[in-house]
Amino acid sequence: MGATVGAAEKKPNIIVILTDDQGYQDLGCYGSPLIKTPNIDRMAREGARLTSFYAAASVCSPSRAGLLTGRYPQRTGVNDRVFFPHSDDGMNLNEITLAQALKTGGYSTACIGKWHLGHLPQYLPTSRGFDYFFGLPYSNDMWLDPVNIPPAPDIVLRDGKTLDDYRAVPRQKTKAALAKAPLMRGGQCVEWPADQDTLTKRYAEETIAFIRRNKATPFFVYMTPAMPHVPLHASSAFRGKSARGLYGDCVEEIDWAVGEILRVLREEGLDRNTLVIFTSDNGPWTTKKDAGGSALPLREGKNSSYEGGVRVPGIFWWPDVIPAGRIIDEALSALDIFPTAMAMAGVRNSREDETDGHDIMPVLRGGSGAGSPWNIIGFEDTAVRSGQWKYRNGPLRVRYIRKDNNNVLQLFDLNNDMGEKNNLIGEHPEKAAELQRALDKYNKSVEGK
Repeated sequence: MGATVGAAEKKPNIIVILTDDQGYQDLGCYGSPLIKTPNIDRMAREGARLTSFYAAASVCSPSRAGLLTGRYPQRTGVNDRVFFPHSDDGMNLNEITLAQALKTGGYSTACIGKWHLGHLPQYLPTSRGFDYFFGLPYSNDMWLDPVNIPPAPDIVLRDGKTLDDYRAVPRQKTKAALAKAPLMRGGQCVEWPADQDTLTKRYAEETIAFIRRNKATPFFVYMTPAMPHVPLHASSAFRGKSARGLYGDCVEEIDWAVGEILRVLREEGLDRNTLVIFTSDNGPWTTKKDAGGSALPLREGKNSSYEGGVRVPGIFWWPDVIPAGRIIDEALSALDIFPTAMAMAGVRNSREDETDGHDIMPVLRGGSGAGSPWNIIGFEDTAVRSGQWKYRNGPLRVRYIRKDNNNVLQLFDLNNDMGEKNNLIGEHPEKAAELQRALDKYNKSVEGK
């Protein structure tokens, strides 16, 4: 990458687009029969599409912690839980985020969209390396914390709400408060309840404005739509248009947003000096039925260490650097985004020896002999993948996991059974024992970190 960076007029820009609860199948280029995503499909044709790309976890907060630090979530103090408006903590403050690291290399940084790594002031994006934050502090089905999120002087109050209503919201969960999340700019609430119908559109507009403001310097944008997490919302231009119902409307509007961002990169002459990554934080919320997505042909979804919970879309786009039309079947991870970006930017991480991910640009570029740097990928505390083999040995600790087959030792050959239908543990006990040892070693390495 030294030659690529050296040949550029400035360090490459980096944009990560991270959707929420989007399933493996929920894009045209991954086989969706009903959802139309022409812009993301074009992005895949012009770049690399990864078919075995893994989120850092099967649920929101730990997945985001892993992506932004390059470290297994268990090391960051997040593990298998998510943060709520009544939470008084967040991701460990001694963690170095990608934004913090890139700022040492002269990058301008923005978090536009959902955060979900702690909403108290010391945990917000603007305290974790981001110059700019516009979005929801946590999931869109959550509520306001009036104690720790102050209203802006020019706050927009919707649905007949008043400042007295704002101050009266309890921090603890109540049915009346649900899905009335605050929209923040910096450390203040600028709109409550957030107009979720227009969130995707506004996030695209904010991202484009940030790009144009910072086009003369290298920039990092972490753009994280609230959708298609439940409750589903889409603007009037997209609502009722998809054959997949409201869920499809949400994804198709995200596709429009991606197209607008790529269009502006081309217009500004930034496309050949910008890496754009599109992925999801975890698999689909299948228990929501039509309001949830599809991970087919994978098994299960969000909150599960089966493939449907952790294998997600992964598209890497960088014209003239990543060859067009590459399909990469090797196992790679969102943990790899941090070290890959650091290598691109020519920035050294002070905790480099403690990073779990790898620089995967050689794999993305298709260099001679380049292959996946992973020997073992761990999933929460109950599953590992090594090459074609996937091993599971028990239920996750997260509360929502379905109970079927969760206490059965399982071994799957993902090359021939990506749907994890055939348990081969009886046929390959030696491989299961080998992977149990690897799982034990992995769990020991992250225990108490």
